Amino acid sequence: MKRLSLPISHEEISSLHAGEEVLLSGTIYTARDCAHKRIFELLDEKKPLPFPIENAVIYYAGPCPAPEGKACGSCGPTTSVRMDSYAPRLLDLGLCGMIGKGELGKRTAEAIQRNRKVYFAAIGGAGALYGNAVKKCECVAFPDLLSEAVYRMEVEDFPVLVATDCMGRSVY
Repeated sequence: MKRLSLPISHEEISSLHAGEEVLLSGTIYTARDCAHKRIFELLDEKKPLPFPIENAVIYYAGPCPAPEGKACGSCGPTTSVRMDSYAPRLLDLGLCGMIGKGELGKRTAEAIQRNRKVYFAAIGGAGALYGNAVKKCECVAFPDLLSEAVYRMEVEDFPVLVATDCMGRSVY
């Protein structure tokens, strides 16, 4: 199993292969459908984003409220294909990669290969495991969206699988 610290360098991304198991540590941002819609409204209005898109990793998830003594509650992935209308543009703007569940659409897979980025798969139904890997969790945008807001998370040994590598190879 490979351990990577975020942000991931171009060289590290190039060394990843579809099917490889990885433990991520560092900063990730959560964003689901509603947050993506608002991010695109900001982009279309030429307004600054609430977090740096360049070299960021977006986790398609919405954390549950944190129980006492934890940074966040359960935080499992949502289906990635739901973000396919957004992902190519974000990848073109410098997004490093995404974490989600399931196969990507053709346009997103092509954008990953074109930009030499990566898509990681997380295990559906393992939200408690992922929540335990979160060491710090802070809402950075759209708090009115509650669990669908954008959260900055500091994670340690966050287990993922390289689902689509920068060469376009996919486990699907």
